[in-house]
Amino acid sequence: MRIGSWTLPHPVCVAPMAGVTDRPYRRLCKALGAAYAVSEMAASNPRLWDSVKTARRLNHDGEPDPVAVQIAGADPDMLAEAAVFNVRKGARIIDINMGCPVKKVCNVASGSALLRDEALVARILDRVVSACAPLGVPVTLKTRTGWDRDSRNAVRIARLAEDCGIAALTLHGRTRCDLYTGQAEYDTLREVRREIRIPLIANGDIDSPEKARRVLDYTGADAIMVGRAAQGRPWIFREIAHYLAHGTHLPPPTYGELREHLLGHLDDHYAFYGEHTGVRSARKHIGWYLADLPGADTLLPRIMALESTAQQSDALRRWFDEQPDDAVLEPAPSHH
Repeated sequence: MRIGSWTLPHPVCVAPMAGVTDRPYRRLCKALGAAYAVSEMAASNPRLWDSVKTARRLNHDGEPDPVAVQIAGADPDMLAEAAVFNVRKGARIIDINMGCPVKKVCNVASGSALLRDEALVARILDRVVSACAPLGVPVTLKTRTGWDRDSRNAVRIARLAEDCGIAALTLHGRTRCDLYTGQAEYDTLREVRREIRIPLIANGDIDSPEKARRVLDYTGADAIMVGRAAQGRPWIFREIAHYLAHGTHLPPPTYGELREHLLGHLDDHYAFYGEHTGVRSARKHIGWYLADLPGADTLLPRIMALESTAQQSDALRRWFDEQPDDAVLEPAPSHH
C-alpha cells in the first residue's frame, strides 16, 4: 500500500492512541512488525507547541521512517500551520484527526465533532493538503462513520477527502456517539471502499490475525489498523502480518521474549519521560502486559505502588527470574 511516495511493506498498522502511542511505543511496535505507526494527537494551537507534553510528542529521534504525526483542531489555517510546523520537526506524513470521540476534543468542535460540518471538513482538508503539497508531504485522514447512527456520512466525507487530495483514509467502524462501545461495523467501510480509489485503512475491534483477514476480505480495505488490542501485545503486528502473508500462525511469545520486550520498552520509556513521569506513565503499560498472566493479581498491586523507575524494573526482573524463560505465554482472552 502506498501513502504518497511511501510504500508500506505490508498492511498492518498501529492506530494513534492518546497517552499510548508515544515514541518508545511506536518504535517497539515497528520493531515487532508494524508497517506504519501514527503519533498520538498533537494540538494545532501554536500556544501549546512549547509545552513539555507537546514537545515530547513531537520528538521523533531514532524512529524509523515514515514518521507520521496526527494533528487535531477545527481551524483550517491553524491546522495548516501545525502541519508545516510538524513537517519541519521531522513528520513525513501528516494525519488529520476527525475520529477522536473524547468530550474535551469534541467540545472544541474538533475530532469527530467535525463530521457535523462537511463544509468545514472540506476547508480543513483543502488547506492542510495545500500547505503540505509544496513540501512533498502526503496528508491522510482518520475518521469515523458519522456523528451518530442516524447521520452516517462516511461515504460523503470519503469522497470529499479524495477530491481534496487526501492520500489515504482510515475509517473506524463506529460513530462518534458509539464511543468505544458495542461492536464496530464494517458495512460502511465496504461501501466507502466502492466509492473511492485512494487507499482505505480499516480500524475498529481488529484483535486477532483471523479478524484482520475477515475485515480485509469483507471490506476490500487496503490495510488494517490495530489500536487497543496492541496494548500489552505489541507482537500482534508480526502475528497478523505473518498470518495475512502465509495463512499460518507464529508461535506465541515466551516469558523470555516478554521479558526482553517489556524491560526494553521500559528502558526506552524511562529515558524518554524521565524519572517522575516515567514511573507513573509506565504503570498502565505494565498492567496491560501482565494483566492476563497467572499471579498478576498479586504482582501488579505491588508494582503499581513503587515510586521509582529502578524499583519498578527491579521488581519486574526479580519476577521474571522466577519464570521459566522458554514457557509459552498462553494466549489469554483479550482483557479489553
